[in-house]
Amino acid sequence: MKFVIQRVLHASVTVDGVRIAQIGKGSLVLVGIGREDTTADADRLVDKLVKLRIFEDESGKTNRSLSDVNGSLLLVSQFTLYADCRKGNRPSFGAAGAPEDASRLFDYITARCREAVPDTQTGRFGAEMQLELLNDGPFTLILE
Repeated sequence: MKFVIQRVLHASVTVDGVRIAQIGKGSLVLVGIGREDTTADADRLVDKLVKLRIFEDESGKTNRSLSDVNGSLLLVSQFTLYADCRKGNRPSFGAAGAPEDASRLFDYITARCREAVPDTQTGRFGAEMQLELLNDGPFTLILE
């Protein structure tokens, strides 16, 4: 499982020309789910995600979590995080989770995040999506 976390001032997801999710200050998280991933993996990463102190305090130090700043969370499933580009020029996605399994795990991740961050929005699993964001920093982290 992989989370690409971007601290944002705002972010949104559009599907078929319709904006389906939008947040203000918070984190946009691209979620990659692999074939072997479990709910235990999800629990570990979600716990880390919601506790990460990546927002600035009054002294300008990255010392506050999402809940400390009353931030929002936008989760977007992205199987391409499991691309294998070692051979040739066309990526292979064999390590990505099967869609039905990954969808269930993504729903589980979303539910767990909503327990800690009430304003948790999502993209649409399996859809062609367009993302807009204003990365604050830039500040991007990867959890695996």
